[in-house]
Amino acid sequence: METPTVPKSLPLRIHEGLERVATALRADDWVSARAAGVNPTQFAIMAVLEGRAMGMSVRDIALQLGVSQPSATDSIAALERKGYLIRSPAPQDRRSVRIMLTDHGQASLTAAHATRSVAERAARSLDARQQEDLLVSLVTMIRHLQETGVIPVQRMCVSCRYFRPYAHADAAQPHHCSFVDAAFGQHELRVDCREHETADPSYRAATWAEFQKDQPLNPPGL
Repeated sequence: METPTVPKSLPLRIHEGLERVATALRADDWVSARAAGVNPTQFAIMAVLEGRAMGMSVRDIALQLGVSQPSATDSIAALERKGYLIRSPAPQDRRSVRIMLTDHGQASLTAAHATRSVAERAARSLDARQQEDLLVSLVTMIRHLQETGVIPVQRMCVSCRYFRPYAHADAAQPHHCSFVDAAFGQHELRVDCREHETADPSYRAATWAEFQKDQPLNPPGL
């Protein structure tokens, strides 16, 4: 078959590239899940609960992972039997239940994380500027997915009420986190922060507009 003279659209080729990366990540997840003695869905549930001191509802876990609530319930029950998770009444509503990671579950998760290396090795093949540009691109794509309702709001800097973009003149550390009251650089943007508190939609839109103002312009044709 001859190579097409007109290539596929750039967004489609990016989609294809992300699929290839996702294939490697899924293989990595299987390795990590086996190390923790669970399957990939159960491992994903443990990972999404990591750092959430108040736990999560079954519904929110299912939404975060894009699985059905019955599927999440079955996996949670299996993890409870292993001693990795516990159920606890919600502080504000004793009729509601929160799912929480146990110390045993955290220890197993931490040990399993040590086996994950495929994506990190691939990222290290990029130089520092390329890594930073990729991080910003990923944050932009994730934000689009969450703001269009495809995925729930993620614990990223750009969706947090503590984020102050370009609050400082220092090009190396232009942003500010009000939670820790400290400046930080573009390469330090978080995709999943434990101290994250979701900002309201109007604040998220305003900070994103400010964040975008000082981003490098796209080259012609993109």
